[in-house]
Amino acid sequence: MHQILGRKRRRSPKSPGSDHARGRWSARELLGRLRSLLTVRSLAGQVFLLQLAVVVLVVLAALVALVVQARRDSMADARHRTLTAAQTFAKSPGLLDALESPDPTASLQPSAEAVRRAAGVDAIIVYRPDGITLTHSDPKQIGKHVIGPYAEAAAGKTFTRTFQGALGLSVISAVPVEDTGGSVVAIVSSVVTVGSVQDRVNQQLPVLFGVAAGSLALAAGGSALVSRRLQRQTHGLGPAEMTRMYEHHDAVLHAVREGVLIVGGDGRLLLANDEARRLLELPEDAERRRAGALGLNADLAELLTSGRPATDEVHLAGDRLLAVNKRFTAAQGPASRVVTLRDTTELQALSGRAETARRRLQLLYDAGVRIGTTLDVTRTAEELAEVAVPRFADIVTVELLDPVLHGDEPSGASTEMRRTAVVGLEGDHLLYPVGRLIRFVPAHPTAAGAADGRAVLVEDLSTSEGWQAQDPDRARRVLEHGIHSLIVVPLRARGVVLGAAHYWRADGSPPFEEEDVSFAEELGARAAVCIDNARRYTREHTMAVTLQRSLLPSRVPEQSALDVAYRYLPARAGVGGDWFDVIPLSGARVALVVGDVVGHGLHAAATMGRLRTAVHNFSVLDIPPEELLGRVDELVAQIDSDEDAVAGEGRGITGATCLYAVYDPTSGQLAVATAGHPGPAVVHPGGTVDFPRLPVSPPLGLGAGLPGESAELTVPEGSRLVLFTDGLIEDRERDLDVGLAALRDALAGPGRSPEATCAAVVDALVPDRPRDDIALLVALTHRLDPTRIAEWQVPRDPAAVAPVRAACVRRIREWGLGQIDFAAELVLSELITNAIHYGSEPITVRLVRDRVLICEVSDGSSTSPRLRRAAVTDEGGRGLFLVARFTERWGTRYTPTGKVIWAELSPHGLPGPSMEGLAEVLLDEEEPLSGEDREQDGTAQ
Repeated sequence: MHQILGRKRRRSPKSPGSDHARGRWSARELLGRLRSLLTVRSLAGQVFLLQLAVVVLVVLAALVALVVQARRDSMADARHRTLTAAQTFAKSPGLLDALESPDPTASLQPSAEAVRRAAGVDAIIVYRPDGITLTHSDPKQIGKHVIGPYAEAAAGKTFTRTFQGALGLSVISAVPVEDTGGSVVAIVSSVVTVGSVQDRVNQQLPVLFGVAAGSLALAAGGSALVSRRLQRQTHGLGPAEMTRMYEHHDAVLHAVREGVLIVGGDGRLLLANDEARRLLELPEDAERRRAGALGLNADLAELLTSGRPATDEVHLAGDRLLAVNKRFTAAQGPASRVVTLRDTTELQALSGRAETARRRLQLLYDAGVRIGTTLDVTRTAEELAEVAVPRFADIVTVELLDPVLHGDEPSGASTEMRRTAVVGLEGDHLLYPVGRLIRFVPAHPTAAGAADGRAVLVEDLSTSEGWQAQDPDRARRVLEHGIHSLIVVPLRARGVVLGAAHYWRADGSPPFEEEDVSFAEELGARAAVCIDNARRYTREHTMAVTLQRSLLPSRVPEQSALDVAYRYLPARAGVGGDWFDVIPLSGARVALVVGDVVGHGLHAAATMGRLRTAVHNFSVLDIPPEELLGRVDELVAQIDSDEDAVAGEGRGITGATCLYAVYDPTSGQLAVATAGHPGPAVVHPGGTVDFPRLPVSPPLGLGAGLPGESAELTVPEGSRLVLFTDGLIEDRERDLDVGLAALRDALAGPGRSPEATCAAVVDALVPDRPRDDIALLVALTHRLDPTRIAEWQVPRDPAAVAPVRAACVRRIREWGLGQIDFAAELVLSELITNAIHYGSEPITVRLVRDRVLICEVSDGSSTSPRLRRAAVTDEGGRGLFLVARFTERWGTRYTPTGKVIWAELSPHGLPGPSMEGLAEVLLDEEEPLSGEDREQDGTAQ
């Protein structure tokens, strides 16, 4: 404002007798004023320096022009003078006679010197056509060859030119002298040096410089007077300050949203900006009029003209309440008053809108925090409704398409939605309840919004025919309840409508306005993204759960060696890659498997299924645990290599671990091998807990083909074998040692069943929402009664077949299995005969009475027979076919000392065939099978 109103000039008071009063200035003051004129910060200083520079340039240009012209005129005069002098001397009478005299120099030298002095030239030279000098201003040069041009003159031509001679740079004119016959007999030249010409010009320079200095001083004085006056009028302001002053003045007049008035000391209005004119409704010609004649309120007019200041005084101007501030300023002239006006009515309304915007921004922030805290579609819809009530709407309902609730992708815009959330309505539901499938009519605002993908505003529900057409009776009750306004917002994500949100207002709340629609859309857009994320998670979770349930064991297979209980607890992030299995093996043995695949979701579940299938397939080979894990390790490494080659960065299954244990109930032996997995816990019958030390092996896929190791231990009958994944003992609140100690405490104690053990472990170690999957497998061990096991050593003699076979049949009948004695006899006869003929000692026969009758024949050979086709004319080769025909399962199991051929016969099977029936079976078989070759198979004796 000070720049707009002008700067107050402050001067120190001076007495009437001071130098200022007498019109005299001290040297210091004069120097100060000169400096103020020479400074470039003020406009006056810039104008003065510009004028001074122009004058200096003009004077210098004029001075240079005069000097150049003077020199040019002097040179022209020199040329004319030399030519005139030369011509005059060449035409002088008696010159030819002097040239023909015996001594031309004596005759001509005095005359030449007289002409030189009279003409004002530096030399008059006469020389013969051959260049020999006859006269010269320097006598020493007489008789010498002339220096300079003379060829043209010798040819009869007169010339004038400048050349470098003995006298220096000179102007020379040469005129030929001809005799009466026209022949050139001599040459007369007149010379003036350039130095002589410049000396005459230099004599004129003081006068020229004096005139230039006088002109410069006169012009500088005039410029100083003009600049001094300009400095007083601009108050020493520079161009940037004046530009800024104009910009500020223009901003005050047109851009400032606060009224500004300047009232002079006489009460006249000097300035009023646009905002002041609007607030006070001033006429166009208000300036220069008295404040009392502007039609203002009397109190406001009195304030404008009074001599008192004011701070935020409230005055009435029409229908506006103005906050008035008044200050005084003294410019060059009389004191003036600066008045500012602020419309408090509009500020109050603006403040209300700002507060509303702030509350809505806070609501959007809260929505971003509170919506989508879970990946549950229904809960996300409820969070949207809870956020909006009551800060934006009195009631909020959310409807979603049925595919969205099930995690599926909506096929397209639909008007059939299921109510998912209702918040803000208590007691009797006037609106459709949660779970109701609503089919919106085409005229309903929801149908229109779903079709267009934009929000629909219904300011007054009583006038909305489309809304009332949906359910007239319910609409009447809603209106009677006081619900009067509605905004319907389609919930869209990735361009697909997932459902709709309905915002309702009832009595006590103003109806929705257009500005509320954008906020409702923003709130709905944020919620729609969260709902879509939850939907996609629901779909993936459902797929992963379905896949995992299809891959995990649905039940424990029947067997007599172990009583098994298990638990699988998925992590809070969803299903993962933990798994377990119980696999019956030959000889009443059972394999217990627990594995872990890093990660969660579909990939982890699919990987788990691949590993479980691989373990199942390899277990059929009846190989030792360490060899089985070695083959799985090779398979995993191959899968990783293949996927990396195809995808570049394949999502392999590296990181999987596995524990494989085989329990033999006939001996109580437990063989255990692990690939990066925690070892089992053994709870002894007395209740003590032991964690056996196992050989350390890397996880699957990292074994690099190295051989594995296993551990064998004997467990007492009634012991509990506990296999688990690391999610049970590892947690962010405890380390591995603490987890193992907690597991030991939970397992300790005798007399618990596997189910009770699982429950105790879960209660003690598993949090409400585990961070990792947990698989727990508890098996109670049993031993087979020694009376249910029979064993015979067989010498390698064909004659020994019959006695051993008879002893086996007797034991089978003692066990009450007479209905299968013939089939068992046939199978044992074939297996013993093969061992004697093609095996090596020792040969052992063992019968095990379990759920099935197990017949085992072992020998010291590692050669394994296999089925093959036998020709009709072959005498043998049908023995293994009979074994496969009359047993449920058969196979080969290798031992460190040889092999075991085993076969299982069900006691509940059909009785074996008679001899006649057996012959018919063999003869009627269209494609009989036989052993690997005749050297590996025999026929029943």
